[in-house]
Amino acid sequence: MFLKTFRGGVHIRDGKKLSSASAIKEYKPQGELTLMTNQHIGAPAVPCVKAGERVLLGQKLADPGGFVSAGLYSPVSGTVKAVTGRECMNGDTATAIVLEDDGLNEAVPGYGEERDWQSMTPAEIIAAVRDAGVVGMGGAGFPTHVKLSVKEGVKIDHVICNGAECEPYITCDHRLMLEKPSAAVLGMRILTSLFPGSVGVIGIEGNKPDGIEAVSAACEGYDNISVLPLKKKYPQGGERMIIEAVTKRRINSKMLPADAGCIVVNFSTVIAVAEAVAYNMPLTRRVVTVTGDAVREPSNFLTPIGTKARELIEAAGGFTEEPEKVIFGGPMMGFAVYDLDLPVNKTTSCILSYKRDRVYQPSECIRCGKCLTVCPEHLMPIKLKNTADERDYAEFERLHGLECIGCGSCTYICPAKRRLSQSIVAAKQFVMIEKKKAASLK
Repeated sequence: MFLKTFRGGVHIRDGKKLSSASAIKEYKPQGELTLMTNQHIGAPAVPCVKAGERVLLGQKLADPGGFVSAGLYSPVSGTVKAVTGRECMNGDTATAIVLEDDGLNEAVPGYGEERDWQSMTPAEIIAAVRDAGVVGMGGAGFPTHVKLSVKEGVKIDHVICNGAECEPYITCDHRLMLEKPSAAVLGMRILTSLFPGSVGVIGIEGNKPDGIEAVSAACEGYDNISVLPLKKKYPQGGERMIIEAVTKRRINSKMLPADAGCIVVNFSTVIAVAEAVAYNMPLTRRVVTVTGDAVREPSNFLTPIGTKARELIEAAGGFTEEPEKVIFGGPMMGFAVYDLDLPVNKTTSCILSYKRDRVYQPSECIRCGKCLTVCPEHLMPIKLKNTADERDYAEFERLHGLECIGCGSCTYICPAKRRLSQSIVAAKQFVMIEKKKAASLK
């Protein structure tokens, strides 16, 4: 069978066997929960509760801080211990709402009640997604209602469910394919209903044949929704890459997927849409993979947002030995963390622990050209690194450095172990900040 893919990319040992056979277990938090107000792209949420206030499961804790923002909802019933500043995984400080769980799980009226979504207008469906605080759960955290609010006159003909899950070690979406395929199809039915004439395509990498089979069976009877097997290759799950694989259309940094007639939504997010619209359930929990060679029992947990990473690691049997590195997310695009008391947020797909932190000393470029062949954006990574290191940002832009998606394929493939992606991403961030400053002065 020919599997769809994109040009470029790398083939990585995926490590998924550690946790792919582990069924999802529901985790009940043991300590306080910390919900950060900045766990999405856009303006931070604005707390609407105060310390000492009792809250119910599903109750709003924070309002969206603007159109590009998302609200927060309580994953438990209990008491607000504090509304205070807490450190984030990147070292910044943001407002957090700290909850003490009372273990009763008393919910707000109507929570989990089925509603007739087919009688709802597109505006009502999008409002339900917004009011549930749904964001992209694959890592980016872009508010989903914004993604669905396309400009008038824009024709959407493809709604793509991103089930590639190409990052090594992560298996949360794979388990959802096996255990909740009908929920994903329901989410795709809801999303395609927003765009008359559109087709729904669920892209799944070929290393998950059981997932392809389960979701394909759930699609039976729905002519406009189908599964498309994708080639196992990183970064197949990148938004631009999966659009290219499914439609042969390409977009760049100045375009949105809607400009190519596409909406792309992560597999977990599609299920969150189904729960929000059809069952009146805001986004309060997600599946998290806890894995790595330092974890005793690699597992997948349905986890209340705000749970400490330390608790999930203990639930997975603890460490076999003290790890040298712990990452939130996958090894390619995740964040190494310094504190196991950091909380799970809406975009935390994985907690990955390594016994050894392999640090390589870079050497001089050997002019092999491998970084050029694997770059999914067809850039020249070694030249971009040189301009970044020299702080020649005009040349960096001329070489299309802003098109870098930060996937790390160039760093991975480099035999000289040069830190290409790190330099390029840092330069891109600097240029973007300077452009925003310049725009604000106009």
